[in-house]
Amino acid sequence: MPFQTNGVRNYKKELNWEKTSKPKRVKDRAARNKARAIMEKAGKVSKGDGKDVDHKKPISKGGSTTKSNLRVQSASKNRSYPRKKNGAMK
Repeated sequence: MPFQTNGVRNYKKELNWEKTSKPKRVKDRAARNKARAIMEKAGKVSKGDGKDVDHKKPISKGGSTTKSNLRVQSASKNRSYPRKKNGAMK
C-alpha cells in the first residue's frame, strides 16, 4: 500500500493525494485528461472502452496536447514502451 505506516492505512492522506502531489505530476495528469477529452469529443474513444490516448511525441519529451499529436491505441500497446528504471520513457 502506498499510504501505509506500521500496517495502518492512512485514508486521509490517500484522499488528499492530489493536493499533496508534485506540481509537475498534477500538470502532466491534467494534460493526459485534456487529451482524453479531446479524443472523446472527436468520437474516437469512449469511457470504459479499454483504449488509451497516446501522445505521438510524449509530454515528457516536449510534446503538446493537440489533436495532431494524439492517437488512440490499445492499453497494452501504449504501455509497452521501453522504460528507464524511474519509469520514464527511453
